[in-house]
Amino acid sequence: MSTLSGTEPRPAGTSRIIGIVWGLLVLNTLGSAGAKTIVPLPRSLIQMVTMGALVAAFTLALAVNLRLRIRSSAYVFMLTLLLVSSVISSANLESGFGALFRCFRLALFVGTLWLLTRWWDGGLTFVRHHIRMYFAVLGSVAAGLAVSPGAALPDLYGGRLVGALWPLTPPQIGQYAAVIIGLTVLLLLGRRTDKKGAAVVIVPSLVLLALTHTRTATLGLLVGLVLAIGSLLLTSAAARRFFTWAVLLATVAAVGFASMLQSWFLRGQSKENFSSLTGRAKVWDALLSAPRSTSEQLFGVGLGDKSFGGLPIDNSWLAVYNEQGLIGVTLVAIIIIVLGGVALLRPPSLQRACAIFLISYCAMASYTEAGLGDASPYLLHLALAASLLAAPAEAAVLSTPEVPRLSTREVPRQRVPRWARGSEVT
Repeated sequence: MSTLSGTEPRPAGTSRIIGIVWGLLVLNTLGSAGAKTIVPLPRSLIQMVTMGALVAAFTLALAVNLRLRIRSSAYVFMLTLLLVSSVISSANLESGFGALFRCFRLALFVGTLWLLTRWWDGGLTFVRHHIRMYFAVLGSVAAGLAVSPGAALPDLYGGRLVGALWPLTPPQIGQYAAVIIGLTVLLLLGRRTDKKGAAVVIVPSLVLLALTHTRTATLGLLVGLVLAIGSLLLTSAAARRFFTWAVLLATVAAVGFASMLQSWFLRGQSKENFSSLTGRAKVWDALLSAPRSTSEQLFGVGLGDKSFGGLPIDNSWLAVYNEQGLIGVTLVAIIIIVLGGVALLRPPSLQRACAIFLISYCAMASYTEAGLGDASPYLLHLALAASLLAAPAEAAVLSTPEVPRLSTREVPRQRVPRWARGSEVT
């Protein structure tokens, strides 16, 4: 294993393979639990597909990086420490053998990221892979909506959009839509895509986001874009124009469509249900009040399904506290703080803006969604942010040795006799 310090020749076609590896990581983090699909899919089959995608991703990444050329990454290093903490907490099998399996999955996930750090150079390549793969996932959601609207908008979820072809919940769909909308808007402002291409991604994604009625994704999108575009205001006229128009449109929408927006935001819930965050607060209170040993407080009970008492925790910090203890919470906090600090210290750029958007979105979503302590889309979003904040690899300087020039003083010119100069042929 070695650390890259400069650019090195890479085999032809590697970029396409790296895109496939990233897509397989996305497929692995889609999960296996969700809504009922049109064609019933056994959970064991879904788990086989997602786990197989992770194994294939690791194998392909290793195939194109057999010499184990990696770059130093504080983010992946902290994930490695989180993995070690997870193994320690899962070793007592308090959460069953499933905890060790989840540790193995996290190990493959982190190992694949280590292998991919070779290509983390602060460029936008992985941003495009991210958008394409999640747009393909949203395409499957749209196809399910077209084929069977009843299955895609079930009463079980209050008429919110779910995955009818692949089991995806409304929060998942909202998350994917919000992330690619934000990244595409930033690419458009940075003139890395045209308006037509951006509209193809943004417009249908906005429609799907609206159909999910996902408040967390919507707020994360708005806050993330405000912070990301704000980081470009001093250097980008396009960002200033977009920000001005966005504020004007938001003001008009807030005044003219206040009742409609309030109805969409409340989703027909009572004020009591809304204030308790759809029942989440009750689960959180029960988790915090449950007795724990010193070992469980420090290391947690081991990786599980992010639930407590049979109910989803739906909070990344409490889920990490339950499964990986205070040590896990500390490591996750360091990850967010370090990534955010590095982003603030970078000079204004499109890459920095995309990283700020992703970090702020994950920080916002962590309050009502779990996933920062295990292989999940949120860790993949933060990995993308880390790749954008990576310093470009130093170009190898190839210099040719100068040939010493001989001055006329060093080599005196010799006089050639007239008879030796030759004669003109007439």
